[in-house]
Amino acid sequence: MKRLVFLFLILPITVSVSSAQKTPSGNPADFGVKTCLHSVSYLGVWRGQTQLTVDEFLLKAKELGYEGVMLVAKRPHVSPHDYDKAARARLKAKIDSLGLTLVGLAGYTDFTAGIDKPGIPNAEIQAAWVGEIAELAHDLGTSMVRIFTGYERPGIPYDKQYAEVVEGLKMAGKLAEKYGVTLAVQNHHDIALHHDAMYWLLKEVNMPNVMAGWDAWSPTLEGLSKEELRESILTMKPFIVNTIAADYVVHPRFNYVNNLTNYKAEQAAMRAVPMGHGIIDYKTWFETLKEIGYQGWVVYEMCEVLDGGGSIENLDRTARIFLEYMKQF
Repeated sequence: MKRLVFLFLILPITVSVSSAQKTPSGNPADFGVKTCLHSVSYLGVWRGQTQLTVDEFLLKAKELGYEGVMLVAKRPHVSPHDYDKAARARLKAKIDSLGLTLVGLAGYTDFTAGIDKPGIPNAEIQAAWVGEIAELAHDLGTSMVRIFTGYERPGIPYDKQYAEVVEGLKMAGKLAEKYGVTLAVQNHHDIALHHDAMYWLLKEVNMPNVMAGWDAWSPTLEGLSKEELRESILTMKPFIVNTIAADYVVHPRFNYVNNLTNYKAEQAAMRAVPMGHGIIDYKTWFETLKEIGYQGWVVYEMCEVLDGGGSIENLDRTARIFLEYMKQF
C-alpha cells in the first residue's frame, strides 16, 4: 500500500501598512478640514473637568457635530486591559452606528522612563505596550496610534537617551506594522521636541509607518516666531499625518523675595481657552498646512484647566467654538 504524504506550507500572515495615513501631497487643493474630537477633552483628568464614559463621549461628539473621534488608549477610557475581543467588536459597532470615524487611538509613552536603571528593558516594555495598542486600534478599525518620544532625565547622557528613543520607536514600529498601524509621534516630550530634531529622529528611525503628529502649541511655547512656526511645518512635511489643536493663554508667576521686598519671575503657567482666543497663531498654522496639501484630520482637545471651568456646559460650548473657528479654513 502506498503511503500518501501531505506537505502543508504554513505562510506567515502579514498585514500591509494602511495608506489611510497620508502625508501632505504638496497640492493645496487636497487640504480639507475634517474635524475630530479627542476623548481626553471629557476624561476628567484636570481640576474640575467633567468625566464621560466612552459611550457618553461618542454620543457627545456626534451631538456636537464632529466627524471623527480620537480615543484615549488608557483607563478610564479604552485600555487594552479592559477591552477583550467582544468588547472591541461592540465598541466598533457603536462608532459605526453613529456614523463617526475613529481617527486614531492616543497612546501614552515615555521611551526614556527608567533609563537610570539599566537592568530593566524599559524601551522594550514601552514598545510592547505600543504593540498592544496597535492591535486594539486594528480591532477597532483605525490605522493610527499617537505616541510620544521620551522625557529627558537628569544625569544621563543625552545621546544615550536619544538612542533609547530611536530603538524604542523602531521596535514599536515593527510591532505596529503587523496590524497595519501608523505611529504618529507627537511633538510633546523633551526628546526631539524641535522640528529640526524631530525631522532628524524620524529619518534615523526610517520606517514608513513611524510618522509625525505635528502640533502648533509646543513650537509656540518654545518661543518660535511666525516664520519659524511656518518653517516647522515645511521641514516636517514628509512626515506629517496628524495635528492636534488647542489654544492657550499665559499666566505669569512670581515668588515674593522678602529680604528684597520684591518678586522673582518664575516659569509661567498655561491655561486653555477657546480656539482663536489664545496666543497660538493658528491662522499661519492652517494656511501653511493648506499650502503643503495636508490630508489628515484636525483633532481638537481640551487638555488643561479651561477658561470657564470644566462643567459639561462649558466643555460643550468650547468644543462648538472650535467647529465654528475651523470654518474659515
